Amino acid sequence: MESKDIEHSERLHTYVEERAFGRDEALLRVEDATSALGGIAIMQTGASQAAFLELLVKLSEAKRALEVGTFTGYGAIRIARGLPEDGTLLCLELDEEWAATARANVEGAGLADKVEIRVGPALAALQAMPTEPTFDFAYLDADKESYPEYYEEIVPRLERGGLLGIDNVLKGGRVIDPDDDSAAAVARLNDRVADDVRVESVLLPLADGLTLARRK
Repeated sequence: MESKDIEHSERLHTYVEERAFGRDEALLRVEDATSALGGIAIMQTGASQAAFLELLVKLSEAKRALEVGTFTGYGAIRIARGLPEDGTLLCLELDEEWAATARANVEGAGLADKVEIRVGPALAALQAMPTEPTFDFAYLDADKESYPEYYEEIVPRLERGGLLGIDNVLKGGRVIDPDDDSAAAVARLNDRVADDVRVESVLLPLADGLTLARRK
């Protein structure tokens, strides 16, 4: 059967990104500053995907959110904006410099009172938390080799009906025939999520792949 998916050209990608809602001055500043970093800027969640995350947070009516891997804080701003006034977002970031940048960007967006950024290995931070439902929403976008371990730590800490978003689950298509440890780890995760009776899940071909898993 012929695929219904659209092959995105650079022009079409730009067209889509420019139509993401909510790209105000604060977000555009982060976009520009991150873009100026060069090739590493690819680590930033895209504008349309970040807008989608904000909508998901609002639709799920989440109050307590978790982000694993924060980079310059673009996704954190979007997630925090989706939370109610009394909502909170905990961000786990390994790199002190990125954490400092993210804090400044979050503060610039007027969200410092909602967002806590902890510096250090995320897996250790997760393992130190009580193994009980805590979060209504979680977003995973960190080192891919540890994706299976992150997943196993996050799912037990999701409330019933809690939603987990996992980024880069296609690895540029390399999950089909993994050619390195990173792609192999993500492929293992994809199989695990698909077979996990604790969640309902879908893998979306958005950007480099986004999995949504809802805790039953």
